[in-house]
Amino acid sequence: MQLIQPLDNHIIEMMKWFSCEGELTDWSGPNFRYPYNLSSFTDDLNIRKLNSFSLVSSDSEFLAFGQYYQRLGKCHLGRLIVNPQFRGKGLVSKLIQQLCELGIKEFEVEECSLFVLGHNKNAIRAYEKFGFSFANYPEKIPLDNCFYMVKL
Repeated sequence: MQLIQPLDNHIIEMMKWFSCEGELTDWSGPNFRYPYNLSSFTDDLNIRKLNSFSLVSSDSEFLAFGQYYQRLGKCHLGRLIVNPQFRGKGLVSKLIQQLCELGIKEFEVEECSLFVLGHNKNAIRAYEKFGFSFANYPEKIPLDNCFYMVKL
């Protein structure tokens, strides 16, 4: 498995993973347009501004997607998602590991962080299993029921 730059067909495939605005907002956070088309989805992902990656198999199957950027002196992960066909197989750990390695090296930092919604119990378990723990965020988080997690 390796991280590559997202291809248009990855974005088109990912657009199919959301059946309603609520699912999209839970994943994307605020300010993501719905309904969407390829142009608006790509623009709202900020692919040109954020480090964005597709996790692909050795057979080039699109397994997962994630982004990272620097926030508060940490490599902050965002918009992590595993292809519904491959969920429950530990891919989120591989995605997080590779994104963290790249981001820590690029930004020369020692910690990673992310936001997670409180009702996303599967994600919370996966993040805790990978070593993330809840932490205080120094500002008001603009989303209700949103928590900040850090991996030292």
